[in-house]
Formats: sequence, C-alpha cells, structure tokens
Amino acid sequence: MTDDQTTGAPRLAFVHIDDVKPQEVVAQMHGDRRAGVHIQFLEWSPAHMVAHTRYDPGLVLERHGHRSDAFVYILEGLVTIGDRPCPPGTLVVLEKGASFGPLIAGPDGCVFLEWYGDDVAPVSVDKDEYQRVLAERGIVRLPNPEWEPPPGAPEVGVNRGDY
Repeated sequence: MTDDQTTGAPRLAFVHIDDVKPQEVVAQMHGDRRAGVHIQFLEWSPAHMVAHTRYDPGLVLERHGHRSDAFVYILEGLVTIGDRPCPPGTLVVLEKGASFGPLIAGPDGCVFLEWYGDDVAPVSVDKDEYQRVLAERGIVRLPNPEWEPPPGAPEVGVNRGDY
C-alpha cells in the first residue's frame, strides 16, 4: 500500500507501456491465420479502465455497446465502425446505452487507446448480424482466450463474456 492510499490523498501513478504485457482477449481464425484483440491494461480501477489495444488485420467484432461511457482514440491503422472508416486521429465517443459496429480492422490492423467508466462489460446488440458477417468473410470465432486482469481491477466477468 502506498502513502496516498493510507492517507486518502488523490493517487498519482505512472505507467509505461513497455511494462505492461499484452494479452489476447478475443480470437478468430481467418482461414489458416489467427486474428485477435490484444490489450495492454494500462489502468483498471473500480472507477475506470484505460487500455492500449491492437486489432489484427481483418478482425471483426460484433455491434455492441458498453455499460459505461467509452472513448476510443485511433492511433494507427484503420477500423471501420458500421460504414464509417476511422483512420488515425479519430475519436469515437460511445455514451452508455449507445452501440457501434460491427467493428472491422483494416488490412494492417488497428491500434488505439480506449477509456471506460466504471463498468467495461460489453452489451451485445445483434448476434445474428455478427454470425452473418463472420460467415460472409469465412471467419471462425474461437473461444475467448484466458487472460488476467491487472492488480486493482474490480471483479468482473468480461474475460468470460463474448463480443
């Protein structure tokens, strides 16, 4: 426990991306090539989560929302959300209750920063649409890989959820 935790003072913390191990949290087979979502959890507390996230080329995620506000800032590559291409420099604001997708990573994949409020759990919107998009592209969804939330993360079931 640090002094600020024992005194109740506001926390000041520094995290360098090189000190955070990437973890695959979603996996798909695109023919004989595996594609996934790789997350480096930079910060995760009961109040919020910040992650550096990479989608492999062609990765497809279903249309979904989240149980809190979310912000996604594209750093590299391209992701198409619905029919909207989102190149580097795009900020996506997803308020609690809104949904977006499907999300389709570009030919070089996509890297972004994402921030969530207190509940990061995804909320599925249209599983049938997702299955159709996967089938059209010849993608096989694999079970979610096991991953470890960082120390301090709240007890949540998102690593057993799917999206």
